[in-house]
Amino acid sequence: MANIRSLSVYCGARAGTNPLHRAAARELGRALAERGIELVFGGGRVGMMGIVADACLAAGGRVVGIIPRLLVSAEVAHAQVTELLVVENMHERKRRMVERADAVAALPGALGTLDELMEMATWRQIGLHDLPIVLLDVEGYWQPLLRLVDHAIAEGYGTEVLRSYFTVARTVEEMLAALADAPAPRFAFQERWA
Repeated sequence: MANIRSLSVYCGARAGTNPLHRAAARELGRALAERGIELVFGGGRVGMMGIVADACLAAGGRVVGIIPRLLVSAEVAHAQVTELLVVENMHERKRRMVERADAVAALPGALGTLDELMEMATWRQIGLHDLPIVLLDVEGYWQPLLRLVDHAIAEGYGTEVLRSYFTVARTVEEMLAALADAPAPRFAFQERWA
């Protein structure tokens, strides 16, 4: 995975009810550490965020948390990460996370995860980055979103290229294989940010 040195992961501040989602987060954290891939995440110690970060740290990985000041208490900022950046707002969090990444991935989550994921897809659409975006579709979690994207395309609000922004992986192993096959980004996010 020479092209992927850092993965920005979006996921829930809650752990959800499906134990397979939590198991996938732990597996991903361990796998990133084992491959020497830096984890960049939302900086919280709770929920899916905490699970993936703790697993990466326990396996000896490097973990960078980026959290808005407003959420330091709500998401319980993770004090044990390798590097914790406290930023002023959500927009800066998203910008900093993508600046630090060679690829982005979404695990199960709710509105915050959807916001981050959709902003990354939108930024890709308008040419601010060309990073791979991988959905970890454990138990079909992302299928409703993918149907909505297909519906928007069918209704004429976008072209098939919108669907191509998302690589879907059912398992962590599939995710890592997709990232291994991903081409290197052609340009860095900060070079095009205006």
